[in-house]
Amino acid sequence: MKEVFDFYNSTSIKSYNLDDTIRYQLKMLDGLDAFTRRHSENVANITCRLCEKLGMSKGFTVYCTTCAYLHDVGKIFIPPAVLQKPSKLTDEEYEIMKTHTSIGYKICMNDLKLRPYAAGALYHHEALDGTGYPHGVLGNKIPYEAQIIRVADEFEAITAKRQYKTHIGVVDALNILIDHARPTVAKNLGDAVKKASLGGVGKIDKKILKALFKVIIDDTEYEIVARTDYLEFLKKEIKRIGDAQKYYYRMQGALTQDKKEYYRAEIKCYLKPHEEPEKLPQILQEFEEAYKIRKSHITKLYDEVKQIKRLRI
Repeated sequence: MKEVFDFYNSTSIKSYNLDDTIRYQLKMLDGLDAFTRRHSENVANITCRLCEKLGMSKGFTVYCTTCAYLHDVGKIFIPPAVLQKPSKLTDEEYEIMKTHTSIGYKICMNDLKLRPYAAGALYHHEALDGTGYPHGVLGNKIPYEAQIIRVADEFEAITAKRQYKTHIGVVDALNILIDHARPTVAKNLGDAVKKASLGGVGKIDKKILKALFKVIIDDTEYEIVARTDYLEFLKKEIKRIGDAQKYYYRMQGALTQDKKEYYRAEIKCYLKPHEEPEKLPQILQEFEEAYKIRKSHITKLYDEVKQIKRLRI
């Protein structure tokens, strides 16, 4: 049976004696704004999963995931007016934003405990075809941990709900990344020579992107199972309230007080402490609506998995 490494499992962290060091390394995130911190945590989560799917060692997985946590640490020194701007950045503002890679690198290099993780901060916006920043590094000269983090970073950034853009679905996000994995058209002779020397690569590694497909499919299928379990719970609740409602209608039609009290007692056998017989129709309607919405969501998730499995790079 294949061993699965869970970076977030406290037992795993303890077994690697990471409690103190991880606490020190990740305290740097406290200086980030709430959105960037959450983004960094999500990117680290995805990075950890990618390492697992790529068959990386436990040691590299821990290292790469920590790099991912720290990849945007340079944004601590990006002006809030730029970092939190609700609309598209101007060219000048974008140049300022791009400096977070070099700033993050300096932050890590100036601290002996953070120095091992400097590559993630510096290289996570570099592209295999040389179109990235800050230095336009080519191909395998980009550290592999940074290549992994770039894929996780792009996916999280595209799918995250932000105030200045509409939320993009998973399949659409993966299609964007597929475009990034494909060779771009050379604009001039220099670009053509560069791309020819790289064997027609795109911005990101196809193997890493395929690993992301597997991560997303796993997560979606897990969500389907969890939601299906809750759907079964709702079905039982609908039956319970429906059975109680039968006695409620009988109570409504009873001609004597004794009969009414008898049916009321029967109703209470089905109800939970906070539920009242007079609100049964409303409770049943709420459960039925919840069931309908969640069943529709599960159908969409199944369709999403099918779409992802049909994607080709």
